[in-house]
Amino acid sequence: MKYNIRGENIEVTPALRDYVEKKISKLERYFDTTPVADVNVKMQVLNNQHIMEITIPMPQLLLRAEEVHTDMYAAIDNVVEKLERQIRKHKTKVNRKFRQEGSLKYMFKNDLEPLEEEAPISDELEVVRTKRFNLKPMDAEEAILQMDMLGHNFFVFSDAVNGNTNVVYRRKDGKYGLIEPEA
Repeated sequence: MKYNIRGENIEVTPALRDYVEKKISKLERYFDTTPVADVNVKMQVLNNQHIMEITIPMPQLLLRAEEVHTDMYAAIDNVVEKLERQIRKHKTKVNRKFRQEGSLKYMFKNDLEPLEEEAPISDELEVVRTKRFNLKPMDAEEAILQMDMLGHNFFVFSDAVNGNTNVVYRRKDGKYGLIEPEA
């Protein structure tokens, strides 16, 4: 794995870098072979809060976790624990659902123990509610206003310029994001 470690409002010292790499490298034990992936690590300090964000994009799987703590080392430990839980959850789900060759199942080691504290994963994915609505043509700014007016965290709309279906959403930092389909 290749590490891309950057800091905002914090200097990434060699000790901090080594600690992050050591902790994240422990995730390799969950895979049959060492994944070929870039590990994107973002450390940030805001008002005495240490924010640790790790994103590991892999083929057919995206691992991402974020943790806020008053101590950076504790935040690192917690975010790696979250990633371990995600891997175990994916492994359990994949083993139950996908049994064919070439699926995600063969990415993980077979000797992983399932998570006890997690709720059992159902083989059936159940849709509990369906909503239908008309996509009104508008721009992203108008969609954000509609979303705020409704008190939702996201809003689906039709782009007035190109007619594509887009989504605006509220991020954890209070700013907004836009999801557009690729052409």
